[in-house]
Parts: sequence; structure tokens; C-alpha cells
Amino acid sequence: MTISVAQAQLFFLALTRILAVLVHVPVLAGRLVPNMVRIGFGLILTFVLLPWNVLPADSAAMPLLGFSLAIGKEILTGTLAGFGAALTFGALQIAGEVMSTSSAFGSAQMLNPAFQEQGTSYSSILSILAIMIFLLMDGHFQVLLATQRTFEIFPINGSITGFSMGKLMLTSAQLVSTGIHMSLPILGAMLLVEIAFGLLAKVAPQVQVFFLAIPLKAGLALVGLAIALNVLYPFIFNLFERMGERMMNLLAG
Repeated sequence: MTISVAQAQLFFLALTRILAVLVHVPVLAGRLVPNMVRIGFGLILTFVLLPWNVLPADSAAMPLLGFSLAIGKEILTGTLAGFGAALTFGALQIAGEVMSTSSAFGSAQMLNPAFQEQGTSYSSILSILAIMIFLLMDGHFQVLLATQRTFEIFPINGSITGFSMGKLMLTSAQLVSTGIHMSLPILGAMLLVEIAFGLLAKVAPQVQVFFLAIPLKAGLALVGLAIALNVLYPFIFNLFERMGERMMNLLAG
């Protein structure tokens, strides 16, 4: 079978979109995944997800300028879809950062193994928990199905007619708000501790409130997180259940 240049160009454009989606999902092709594995995984998914419509051997190929613009368009399409998945993990990172800042863990930076970047201890805990729930709920299948749907709704080298900057900003704001909401149990507990130590400083000025507050806040925050996990699970499950829908909404509006 003779493969035309036009057929090879379509395959490369599909591969570009799929890789642009995958690089935003830490479980599938994050920073921990070697580049060769990413490319190999992308090639396999392109063969599986792309409807193979054989073009005639004499089909006209796209000119260099048009092909370059098409590559940029596919990168943009894949990036927008992948960003919808990345925002889901970002909401949990925000919750962890807010919890750490309010509970005396903000200054303790450590390597987040899920994203290969510096973060707080709470951010690392919630990121690892999110990946476990992501795999438990078959979130990787949601990402692959959403990626396949992008080819059905937006054909290769097609225009993204439904995208709007307002939708992108609204989705980002909603997930930031969700991250703040998940951190509210710890924030509320730390607020009560601050009020208690403020009253203690007024009643007994000789007590070194600052040195007493740091270990106590850290211990109470850990206990509060253990108790609040039962409340956080519904938020996290809801985030991942709607991840595929969120990926498509950024494109289709």
C-alpha cells in the first residue's frame, strides 16, 4: 500500500494533537514519563483513535506554510483540551497550598513526585491522592474518550468555532474556587486556633504564644486533614467525573 504525503501529513497532525493533550495529564505523559515513551504512546493512540481514511496516492499535499499553520492549530486544540484535565489537578494543588500556608507548613518545601516540582507537603499529599482516585475512577479512559471526541467535533485542520476566552476564564475561576472550598475545613480550624492564641496573649502576656502556636497548629492541621478527608472525597470524585466534559467545554463552549 502506497501512503501519500497528504496521508502522512494528516497522521502527523493527529499525533500532534494527541501529544498536546497527553503532556498535560501527569499520569499519562507527565514530566516523569520519558520522551520516547510519550512519543510511542502517542503513536499507538493515533493509530487507535484516528479514523483511517485512505487517501489516493496522488492526493495533493498541503504546502509548507499551510502545514505549519495546521500544526499550530492542532497544538492549540490539544492544549486547550489538555488544559481542562490539568485544571482538575491544579484545583487540588491550590487546596494543598492554601492548607499549608494557614497551618505553618508553608515554609517547608519538598519535591512533589507527581509533578516533579517544588511544593508543600499538603500539596504533595493531595496530588498523590488525586492520582490514586484518577486511576481508580478510570480517569485515563475519560481523557482518551474526550481526545477521541475532539476528532469527531473538530476534524483535523478544522477551525475551533466554539472557543471563547470567557469560557476559559470561567472554568479556571470555578476550579480555583473549588480548591479554596476544599481547604475551608483546615482554614476554619486554623482561624479558631489563631483567635484562641490571640486571647491567650492578652490574658497571659508572659506565654510565648509564637513558639507555642507553630507545633500546635501543625498537629491540629494534620488531625483536621485526616478528619476532613471524608468531606473532601465527594469534591475530588466530582472533579474527576466531569473532567472529560470540562475538556470538551473549553473547545466547544
